[in-house]
Amino acid sequence: MTAPAPASASVRQPVHTQHVEGFGTVVFTPVDPAADSALIHSWVTQERARFWGMGEASRELVQEIYEDVDRRTTHHAFMVSRDGERVALFQTYDCAEDRVSECYEVQPGDVGAHLLIGPAEGAVQHGYTAALMTAFISFVFSDASTRRVVVEPDSRNVKAIALMERTGFTLGPEVELPEIDLPEVYLPAKQARLAFFTTPGSVSGPR
Repeated sequence: MTAPAPASASVRQPVHTQHVEGFGTVVFTPVDPAADSALIHSWVTQERARFWGMGEASRELVQEIYEDVDRRTTHHAFMVSRDGERVALFQTYDCAEDRVSECYEVQPGDVGAHLLIGPAEGAVQHGYTAALMTAFISFVFSDASTRRVVVEPDSRNVKAIALMERTGFTLGPEVELPEIDLPEVYLPAKQARLAFFTTPGSVSGPR
């Protein structure tokens, strides 16, 4: 499901805009928990998003989770639009301030990322995911302090791991992310595969 941005989300100003040749204009706007929670809920509760870990969440819980993210200075969530249609959820975080720091030696400039591409309508478009990855990588490296992108997909998510490899990530070890049980957030332990990206110029565009 893609959807135009609701009028109430207009108070959130885009933080990155990029034209991807042959694909369109990709815009990153900070998630508005109240305005965007219904769409995010419709994405994360689908079977295709089972590795996102929110399949049983209510819309109210989704909003609470992204309100918590919104309050943080180390974790960020963005609604991604293509030519005005909301197509993906992209999250970044400071690896040193995240549970992944317990699983590998964090280096200065490491930025973690999570990506959920919304369900596309109509026929599959060749190069669609690669084009979004081009924009994602460019966005993260638009911050001069970024030196490396770190991802930790579920180790069972072979499609996501294959996508990382195609994009130019170097696969790292399998690790277990520890459980987090706090009043404001609960995350179960997770078996994950680390992957690292250090060369923004090598990401492939649509093909």
